[in-house]
Amino acid sequence: MTPAELRAFCLSFNAAVEEFPFSPEISVFKVLGKIFALSFLDSAPLQVSLKCDPEDAVRQREQYAAIQPGWHLNKRHWNTVTVDELPDAFVRELVEDSYDLVVAGLPKRERLRLDRP
Repeated sequence: MTPAELRAFCLSFNAAVEEFPFSPEISVFKVLGKIFALSFLDSAPLQVSLKCDPEDAVRQREQYAAIQPGWHLNKRHWNTVTVDELPDAFVRELVEDSYDLVVAGLPKRERLRLDRP
């Protein structure tokens, strides 16, 4: 997966936006103001930090060397994924899981906003 493909996939979700609150080099992908992915898209190797269920986070780290505790993030709820070392389909699944987890944590009225066209 290329940086452009990762960016496009993150932005393909309903109400997803890209912002740069920390620096111009760090793409921060949000849904209704809540972060679901962060990446230095110009870095090599390409990495993305994703929100995850704490139990899944530990299991993923044990199973894949390319998945580490979130860099500069809450290690219980975030993993940093080295994209180049995993199949694209799996990376897309992890990004989608992160988005879904963040959406599930939104207040009901916010989630309902996402369901409207």
